[in-house]
Amino acid sequence: MYAVIKTGGKQYKVSEGATVRVEKIAAEEGATVEIDQVLMVVDGENVNVGSPLVAGGVVTATIKAHGRAKKIEIIKFRRRKHHRKQMGHRQSYTDLQITGIKA
Repeated sequence: MYAVIKTGGKQYKVSEGATVRVEKIAAEEGATVEIDQVLMVVDGENVNVGSPLVAGGVVTATIKAHGRAKKIEIIKFRRRKHHRKQMGHRQSYTDLQITGIKA
C-alpha cells in the first residue's frame, strides 16, 4: 500500500514505515502530523485517484528530525566587466516517518 501526497509544493510517493525528507514543517521533533493533501492511494489492485484530492484521505507521520541540506554556491560572473557575485544557500528540511495511510 502506498500513497502520493503533496506537501511543501512537491509531491511524494510514500508507504507505511518509510522515511521521507520533505520541506520544513513547523512542528517539534517527535510530534505527529497529519497530511490531508492525498492525491492517490494504491492498495494492491484497488487504485483510488482523487480529483484533485482523495476524499477522506489522511497520511499520518512522526517528525524524526529537522536539519539543513548541504550548501550550494551561486556564482554570477561576467567576463571583462569587473563583475563577480557569490552567494550560498542551505535549504531546511524535515525527516518524516510515515506511520499510517487512510483512504
